[in-house]
Amino acid sequence: MKLLRYGPAGQEKPGLLDASGTIRDLSGVVPDIAGDVLSPEGLKKLAALDPASLPAAPAGVRIGPPTSGMKNLVCIGLNYADHAAETGAPVPKEPIVFLKSLGALAGPNDDVIIPKNSVKTDWEVELCIVIGTKAKCVSEEQALDHVAGYAVGNDVSEREWQIERGGSWDKGKGCDTFGPVGPWLVTRDEVPDPQNLSMFLEVDGKRMQNGSTRTMIFGVKTIVSYVSHMITLHPGDVIFTGTPPGVGLGLKPPVFLKAGQSMRLGIEGLGEQTQRTVAYEG
Repeated sequence: MKLLRYGPAGQEKPGLLDASGTIRDLSGVVPDIAGDVLSPEGLKKLAALDPASLPAAPAGVRIGPPTSGMKNLVCIGLNYADHAAETGAPVPKEPIVFLKSLGALAGPNDDVIIPKNSVKTDWEVELCIVIGTKAKCVSEEQALDHVAGYAVGNDVSEREWQIERGGSWDKGKGCDTFGPVGPWLVTRDEVPDPQNLSMFLEVDGKRMQNGSTRTMIFGVKTIVSYVSHMITLHPGDVIFTGTPPGVGLGLKPPVFLKAGQSMRLGIEGLGEQTQRTVAYEG
């Protein structure tokens, strides 16, 4: 299944995408794509529905982040061997874990706001893991049992704030709109091998990233297990799993985003996002 949330920001309704590409309204069935709805039992109930029996959403409606009620927006850094190489960083011996502010969460096609005084805002297409059931100190063998599915993410990053201004990476990662996720959550049964998915990102129509989850250093099972030993993961939580090469920081000379540009990105079987960059106004 492809589950999603649609409507104005803060007023999203639950939905699913049917085989014809029509968004079907689930608000008469479940209150939101959150909590127990993401459990194996909850997903089984949704899978048993006849999509044709559900009302269609209005055409052209905004799509929001695919889950609600999350407690954690977790990220893994330098998790692709080829991306580590382009940045000149050593391959990590353990996953690098950092957090985005929940305020960074955005819909897949929402505008990305270039922060005030930013000079090095960058792009990163990433596979996102969506947690379905609470995970605390789980083994790698148990890890996928706690995964509801996967989604496309853009780990937008301000590199000067992340790297050059001291402290943790978080300050360059958690800005408003820096975490677009979606367009939908694709349930785990439709992604038999999350370690073999092609992915891309374009800026103003120019292909910048071409990669595959095959080059991830730490795979989905390892990431979920590892993070669960430090942070209790809850239904609806999202884990960004790292990016392949082709980010602006890695180009020679580096290239960064400016207001008025567009990004288009996608992952095989998980859909695409399109964002416009806009200047901060305030």
